[in-house]
Amino acid sequence: MKEAVNRFYGAIDDAQNLSQSSLVELFVYFVTIELGESAATARLINDCFTHCELKVPGGTSARLWEGLKTRPPRYVKVNDGYRLQRHARDALSEKLGAHSKAVRTEASLRKLEQSVPEGAAAKEFLEETIDCFEIGASRATIVMAWILTMNHLYEYVLAHKQTDFNAALSKSADKRIRIGAVSSVDDFSDIPDVKFIELCRSSKIISNDVRKILDEKLGTRNSAAHPSGVRIGDTKVIDFVEDLVSNVILKYAV
Repeated sequence: MKEAVNRFYGAIDDAQNLSQSSLVELFVYFVTIELGESAATARLINDCFTHCELKVPGGTSARLWEGLKTRPPRYVKVNDGYRLQRHARDALSEKLGAHSKAVRTEASLRKLEQSVPEGAAAKEFLEETIDCFEIGASRATIVMAWILTMNHLYEYVLAHKQTDFNAALSKSADKRIRIGAVSSVDDFSDIPDVKFIELCRSSKIISNDVRKILDEKLGTRNSAAHPSGVRIGDTKVIDFVEDLVSNVILKYAV
């Protein structure tokens, strides 16, 4: 949240001259629209001020409550907090424009990052992968997400399916494969990605639906990893990362 709210605040015109009440309203927008939380609470709003190194307003709860009584109301009360009244939300959305969309997409990836267990090596690597996206390095994001996914599957095979994988590997006649069995992560470097995916499917380690996802994403990775005139848009990058994390990394827990 800290990085996202600082990017949000940094893009607000003349932010240093806004009143605390105006900033409260903007942070309600950030929490409910950019982060996608069901409601904004006084605690979450105060966290936004703290993360941006701003003085936390006194009586945030009272400011939110008073926003229910203005004409027209600025906020609506929901069970666990507050949301912006529709007219206020739409006005801020128009004012923030493209930046709002950028923060929202970055926030969706950061939320995905939180689903990876603490302490897992994949979490730190995914964090750096999303860092690449946030600075506009789309190709690097795709390549790193692919490396993360393959390495995760290598570890999964060794931890849970080594016998099944080696049985399928021993039957392969593909001359590109220079190894007869795997016993460490380094051994997988002798197996092309496309063959590794095939072997995972033939040994029933992954489902056919996951194989289709991996085949599609391998094509995208190949396009991103080599110089070309192909432009890779933000939406495709987000889909790439979300698909692999949700359907592979989180599905096949090591």
